[in-house]
Amino acid sequence: MTKNEIALKAVEALKKEYPEALCSLQYKDPFELLVATRLAAQCTDARVNLVTPALFKKYPDVHSMAQASTEDVEELIRSCGFYRTKAVDLIEMSKSIIKDFSGQVPDSIDALTSLKGVGRKTANLIVGDIYGKPAVVVDTHCMRITRRLGLHNEKNPEKIERILRELLPKEESNDFCHRLVLHGRAVCKAPTPKCELCCMQEFCKKNI
Repeated sequence: MTKNEIALKAVEALKKEYPEALCSLQYKDPFELLVATRLAAQCTDARVNLVTPALFKKYPDVHSMAQASTEDVEELIRSCGFYRTKAVDLIEMSKSIIKDFSGQVPDSIDALTSLKGVGRKTANLIVGDIYGKPAVVVDTHCMRITRRLGLHNEKNPEKIERILRELLPKEESNDFCHRLVLHGRAVCKAPTPKCELCCMQEFCKKNI
């Protein structure tokens, strides 16, 4: 079975298993998703969802965040970890959005990655979930599961992104990555995958 065939089978199997491919971060607009995704680095989505209501109540948009004090933002996001770095990033990215993008969260990978603290994973999530463009969000679940499926043998997220862009149907790639997160949490866990429960066991290279 070729990598293309495995990728297509994986898309269909996960679509059947997890029909609702939704981001687990809670947000109301592009700015909120950008902030929540930055906070989610080295932190659980569940924790971020507990922190963001108070943060967004005080700083609901790029203009208010750009004028925030670092110390105040640090206090609001302290439980997310790496809060000092994240606070600086949130304020600086907000200033850049105002200065370089007329206050609107940009809709391209290159533009988004020009913002402080925004990498390709975050940028792909924004362009996929907000702007409906083909996107491949390479997080730890995506890296682990696609490697086990035999779609690559890489450890570099950007290389994996390029490979998956070639293998996945463009219209399916964003939802596929969301479903990988759900599958990684429920079944294909890092140390002890529950292969007997996996909807992809028939064609997963780990089981062949």
